Order: sequence, then C-alpha cells, then structure tokens
Amino acid sequence: MTSHNMTWISYPSKSQPFNSPEEIEAVITSQNIISRVMHCYIAFFVPTGLIAGICILIIFIKNHLQNNRESLDLLLLHFTVSNIIMIFFSFTVISRPDYLTATHLACSVLSFFFNFGYFNSQYVLILTLLTLLLERFRPSTALCQATQRPILCLGLVLTCTFCLSLTEAVLVGTDDYHLEVYCQLDPLFAWPAYEIVKFIFGFGIPSLLQTLCFIVLWAKEAPAAAPSLQQHMRAYPAVYAISATMFICRLFYNIMILFRTALKLQRTIGTTKNELVMNTAEIVLFCESCASLVVILFFHKPCKDEVLKVIQRCRRRTPANNHLEIPEAALTQSGSQ
Repeated sequence: MTSHNMTWISYPSKSQPFNSPEEIEAVITSQNIISRVMHCYIAFFVPTGLIAGICILIIFIKNHLQNNRESLDLLLLHFTVSNIIMIFFSFTVISRPDYLTATHLACSVLSFFFNFGYFNSQYVLILTLLTLLLERFRPSTALCQATQRPILCLGLVLTCTFCLSLTEAVLVGTDDYHLEVYCQLDPLFAWPAYEIVKFIFGFGIPSLLQTLCFIVLWAKEAPAAAPSLQQHMRAYPAVYAISATMFICRLFYNIMILFRTALKLQRTIGTTKNELVMNTAEIVLFCESCASLVVILFFHKPCKDEVLKVIQRCRRRTPANNHLEIPEAALTQSGSQ
C-alpha cells in the first residue's frame, strides 16, 4: 500500500527549489507555452465547439418533434450532450499555467463528473459504430435486435459509465479530504491504479472494440443487397471521422497518463517539461470534443442539410434586398433630372 501514499507528490513548477538561471528560464518558458496554448483553445475551439453543439441540439430536437426519429440521431444526440459537458469542464484550464485550488473531496467530485463524460462519449461512439456495422450486415441475432432499441443500449452505457466513474473516484484516494490541493480533472495525487484503470477501460478496451469494428467492416463480405463499402462510408462520414479524431487525440493523452503513472511508481515528480506536455495533452483532449461537434454539424446528413437550408435562405434574402434597393436609386436619379 506504499504506492497509495501520495502526500509526497507535487507539480514540478510548484515544488522544486530552482537554484540556477537555466531552471528558472525553463519554468518561465514552459508556463508561457501552456498559457498561449490555453488562450488559443479558449479563443477558438471553445466558441466553435459550443456553437456547433447548440446547433446540433436544435436540429435534433426539431427533427424529433417532427417525428423524424432515427436511432443514429439519438446516439449522436447523446454523444453531443456528453461532449458539451466535456467542453464546460475544460474551463478548469483557464487558470493555466496555474491550477485550481480545491479540497481533496471537491477535486474527487469534479473528477467523477469529468470521467462520466469521458467514458460516456467513448462508449457511445463504440455503440454507434456497432449499430452501423450491424445495419450493414443485418444478422438475425439478439444483438442486432438490441441495437434497434437505442434507449435500452444508452441505459446500459450510462450504467457502465457510472460504475467506472465511481471506481475512479474511489481510486483518487480516500485520505485527507479536507486538505486543499492543486486540482486537475485527472488529479495528480490519485493512486497509480487510477491512471491504469482509466487507460484500460477508457482507451485500451474501447480502441480494441473500435479496431474490431473496422476489421469486420473491411474484411467481411456484405450481402448482395447491401450498398458498397464506399457508399456506406460516404453515408456516415461523421461517425468515421469522429472515430479517427478521437483515437488520435486520446492516444496522446493516454500515453501521457501512463507516463505520469510511471513517474509515480518511481517516486519522482518529473520535470517542468513533463508537466508542460501533460497540460498540452489535456487541452488536446478538450480540442477533440470541440472538433467532434463541428464534424457532426457539417458532415452528418440531417445537420448538413439544415445548415445548407439556412445558407440558401440567407442567399435568397440578400438578392431580394438588393432588388428592392435598385428601383429606389433609379427613382431618385430620375427625379433629380
């Protein structure tokens, strides 16, 4: 249980006695970089992601009220809500290069809700890929019948997500809940098992399932009545683009999570450069949530059609206004003559 005693750990920029000008310069450079990355994220990605998310919610709710209900839209609606929640949690990086200060208990609660959104978005994407896969091959199995009931499937995903998030909250640690600490969404003072469980169930297993879905999609021969693979990919470009984006961004983040675990097991706090890369990986993770919402808005057919309708309406109004202004200008010139 010695690895569970994490009272010794701290951030390199907050704890090391910097005795040389080179060390001080390294800290200043690291903090400047993370500050600029944070400002770019807040200025560009957050507004874009939130606007895209709100537009998606409006479109899906409108289609639902018009009884245009599809299981894929329900899954993507759930995915959208999860990513919007992730964006709101990303506001915790506003204080960087500094960190939030909170008690152990408050930081554990914050971590619980963040992990709930993190696991939820990952497993909803796997469910979406599985639904598209079964739609293409249409096997007469109980699994295929289950995917035709998306509410039941989402209930199962939420149950698994809650259990994993609760497990992670326990692995943050159970001691000194009243003490104030520097808080990240994945707390630095969490037990090493926290990062290991998060890697296995938040990236390892989902990535394996995602890879299996793609292998079956590419390798298995579809029925003669099914559309070709290219047509299938073109019909659902948003899901496959999100899958690739999520894998790349979360791969980087989870590599850094494991690297931080290795430092904990070696009982070392690392360097300011390690701290910089970990903070950058966290912001990249949040950028993925914003990018996924933009992809849904512009590549998912119901959303794309609504965006095109709005653009066409704006184009129609502009020539109409110009057409009304021309006679008025002509009358003014003829009156002056």
